[in-house]
Amino acid sequence: MHPAYSVIFFTTATGAGYGLLAALGLSAAAGALPPDFWLGLIGLGLALSLICGGLLSSTGHLGRPERAWRAFSQWRSSWLSREGVLSVATFVPAGLLGVGWVLLGQAGAWIRIAGLASAAGAVATVCATAMIYASLKPVPQWNSRYTLPGYLVLSALSGLVLLNAVLSLFGGSHPSVVLVALVATAAGWAFKLATWRHNDRIVPVVTANSATGLAGGTVRSIEWPHTEENYLLKEMGFRVARKHAARLRLVAQGLAFAAPILLLLLAAASGGAVSMALSLIAPLVQLAGLLVERWLFFAEARHVVTLYYGR
Repeated sequence: MHPAYSVIFFTTATGAGYGLLAALGLSAAAGALPPDFWLGLIGLGLALSLICGGLLSSTGHLGRPERAWRAFSQWRSSWLSREGVLSVATFVPAGLLGVGWVLLGQAGAWIRIAGLASAAGAVATVCATAMIYASLKPVPQWNSRYTLPGYLVLSALSGLVLLNAVLSLFGGSHPSVVLVALVATAAGWAFKLATWRHNDRIVPVVTANSATGLAGGTVRSIEWPHTEENYLLKEMGFRVARKHAARLRLVAQGLAFAAPILLLLLAAASGGAVSMALSLIAPLVQLAGLLVERWLFFAEARHVVTLYYGR
């Protein structure tokens, strides 16, 4: 599939933003983080900025961005519409959490409810985003059991690394947050490797033979359907060389998983300004790696319509 940069940024930014929002919401609900104006302002502000920036960038892939509002009306049948509805609905408890936990400095029962609702909305929105791709049967790399949990684990690990960076600005990182971020990043690395292994072993269910009903021999195209590329080839016939994909997979692993783990360990072992600097660098490096991972997510996906064009 054609890797549109607006959608790549959208899935990366909103994933990290919703991961951070869920982490803050759960922390506030559990009382793990006491009310603090600047901590809450920077944390929630960063989460909502990533979410809003990602949602706005996603309109760049629309042919008529001014009609994006119409997507909200198809929530009964469209995961894209459900994602839009959930993303907007999540702003309600997130706003209540911001008012009560950040501005008023409260930690009562309604703050716990707002925190849990914010986390639930964040998780539901990420699930809806994942199902946009997981529900597409013509793309076997997406229509698998790995897509939905993959989106969730990448959102969780990026949100936790961001939370650790925010906490490093206010008296240092919390050992429990560092530990959970390390575990989540390692689990995400293992899950990504399993996903790539699964995708590399996919056997096409639909072939030129099955499409034409000719069981004997090998059906192949003698002539191209047309002489120039069209919309289908541009959007769904993108091809990336295997050697380039292998290199980019190494880059994604190094930046999104290996480097953040190393930086978090070094930050935990050091102190003061060094620890803060390493904690702040970790999410920047990780988000760069996740952009590469998202590019591969689209570029390596193959739509069955390309069979018509001999690909």
